[in-house]
Amino acid sequence: MNFNLDKDLVFFDIEATGTDVVKDRIVQIALIKYLKDGGEPIEKNLLINPQYPIKPDALKVHGITVDMVRNQPTFAECADELLEFLGEADLAGYNSNRFDVPMLIEEFARIGKTFSIQNRRLIDALQIFYKMEPRTLKAALKFYCNKELENAHDALSDTKATADVLLGQIQRYEDTDYIDRDGQRTEKPIKNDMQALYEFISDNKNVDFTGRFSRNSEGVIVFNFGSNKGQEAYKNPQTLKWIISKDFPAQVKNIAKAILNGKIK
Repeated sequence: MNFNLDKDLVFFDIEATGTDVVKDRIVQIALIKYLKDGGEPIEKNLLINPQYPIKPDALKVHGITVDMVRNQPTFAECADELLEFLGEADLAGYNSNRFDVPMLIEEFARIGKTFSIQNRRLIDALQIFYKMEPRTLKAALKFYCNKELENAHDALSDTKATADVLLGQIQRYEDTDYIDRDGQRTEKPIKNDMQALYEFISDNKNVDFTGRFSRNSEGVIVFNFGSNKGQEAYKNPQTLKWIISKDFPAQVKNIAKAILNGKIK
């Protein structure tokens, strides 16, 4: 089946120095243009010198090193080529409305050019996935157990349904390997074993439940929000004191106190 198009449609994906759409820079952009008049799609794949440090966490994801982009053109040098390729096309991607499109707009703005999304339709496949496969308890019970949730939002009914869902997940995935976004395979991580399940779903980077603090690639606690995002917390005592004085969750305040007192780092 082919796309039914009344204007060109460009799928694109960005790899960057990090995940901050304002501060980070593009290191690679790949585009595929589907033409409204038919014909073979046109591909373009560019490595870009970001003139900005590539963060360790980003490097782990895309594997693009400083040496790989050192002699590549800057975004400013690629901008006109990209604008010509994109034309007036609609844009499509995966999580593109939250990351790729805003980052592209920022890159153009940084060099004094305007990339307008007016009159462009933005098609984000992730949003379709979320809408068509909702992550609600009702949807999970139907998917894993083929049951309908009765008395939804009654605490006892929801609790019973959650137990059924977990059993359904164990049964469905007990012989299934997990492959992460880096291609690393974990053999059959879903077991009828609470320690195994805990280890599989735990986010070892986050230090608190709300994700205000996380650990960087060196294992040091960093701020995970605001203007200090990514900075090592122990080097910012004023910010830690500010957190303690403000309306943050008790767990977050306790972590801030522990860092201030040198109990953790």
